[in-house]
Amino acid sequence: MPNRPNILLFLTDQQRRDSLGCYGNPICRTPNVDRLAAEGVRFEQAYTNTAICTAVRATLLTGLEPHQHGMLANFERNIGYPWELPEGLVPFSAYLREAGYRSGVVGKWHLGVTRGPEYYGFEGIHFPGWDAPKQHPAYKAYLAERGLPEWRVRDEIRGVFPNGKPSLPMGGIYEGPVEGTYPYFLAELTIRRLQEYAASGQPFFLRMDFFGPHLPYYLPKEYADLYDPSLVQRLPSMEETFEGKPRVHTWYSLHWAFDTYPWEVWQKVTAMFWGYVTLIDEQIGRVLKALEDLGLAESTAVFFSTDHGGFVGGHRLADKGPMMYDDIYRIPLVVRWPGVTPRGATCRAMVTLMDLMPTFLDIASAPIPPHVAGRSLVPLLRGEAPADWPEEVYLQFHGHHFPYPQRGIRTRTHKLVVNPPDVNELYDLTADPYELHNVYGDPRYAEVQHDLLRRLYRHLVGSRDNFYHWMTSMFEVD
Repeated sequence: MPNRPNILLFLTDQQRRDSLGCYGNPICRTPNVDRLAAEGVRFEQAYTNTAICTAVRATLLTGLEPHQHGMLANFERNIGYPWELPEGLVPFSAYLREAGYRSGVVGKWHLGVTRGPEYYGFEGIHFPGWDAPKQHPAYKAYLAERGLPEWRVRDEIRGVFPNGKPSLPMGGIYEGPVEGTYPYFLAELTIRRLQEYAASGQPFFLRMDFFGPHLPYYLPKEYADLYDPSLVQRLPSMEETFEGKPRVHTWYSLHWAFDTYPWEVWQKVTAMFWGYVTLIDEQIGRVLKALEDLGLAESTAVFFSTDHGGFVGGHRLADKGPMMYDDIYRIPLVVRWPGVTPRGATCRAMVTLMDLMPTFLDIASAPIPPHVAGRSLVPLLRGEAPADWPEEVYLQFHGHHFPYPQRGIRTRTHKLVVNPPDVNELYDLTADPYELHNVYGDPRYAEVQHDLLRRLYRHLVGSRDNFYHWMTSMFEVD
């Protein structure tokens, strides 16, 4: 194992795993992430713990499940939950500092309102909010220094809300060159930070957080037109009828106005999403080249993932919300650690973003605190398969536009979702990989349903998630 390796994390926002070549996309070009996969390990069963930005970013920072750290929703749509992490929770940067590391963040933070990266021991500018702040002084200064135009978009793509008004934008044309986009700007900042760290000779953790490919897809025309919309085929889950599903799925489909877009327009929206993915991949390539030019590539463990997926039309939905489909919970995770990860390997262990915090500490030879709920991936990165590795992951959601509690368990073959406000869900992922048919209550699945309810209940009790009280009275769980 390399001595005190550096750690570089690329984290995108709301990226579908099937938008990457290494995960099977035959059209969207992602050569740099694909290269990481070819030179390292690609996780086939990686999941977010909750498909909402702030909550899972707090999970990544603390190694705790959302109900354990208490940051449960984005503050822009705050529904009464805390706006900042509770005092006393120790971020992994503190443990890395004790191990002699410098820690930096470039890009999206979205973890509280007033407390930026420096509050938690990271070097870096605070870019607040869910979307790239176009009026941020650092970005405006960058544009002015380069003689680039201020941010401006045209030709927005919108549908129609149920109340007849224009819906939220899906995309538009950014009236400037690629050098003026936020991904390019963040790559410049990341390269500068790498140069600083290389000069110091101190081991480092550096995290580059993109704001995309989260919608809306505002792109220079060359990227908006990069892919032929006619190549976009309907996702199988677009055959969704919502029959036997919680009613909130229908409401969210209406909120995102999916059925108000002609198919040809949605093809264009998807093609623009791919253009955004490629634009980000190019910036990852620029940072990786800088890593090599600085002589750091062989001593740096590189991670690529996303905070959660996005629907991009799957299940006639956009964005994310109170539903636990794989579109938004199953995510890409690629790791290249020279001298440790086998080249071109595929890991089929079930892992979550919560496991990254203890992994970073393990790589840095820092002790992993006993309270951490995640588990280090280092054995898996070496190609080992611990006999006691879990055969399921646990999912939770607390609300976005309104409170909506959900808990779920996902195994290799089935998924159970408990929805107190509505019907529960059970999917046979072998017979129904696109999760179109809710078989909860079907007598043929009684044994599976009972088993998953009991396993979920035991996990909730063991992790001190008080959601278990609801299950105690409503289901045969113990």
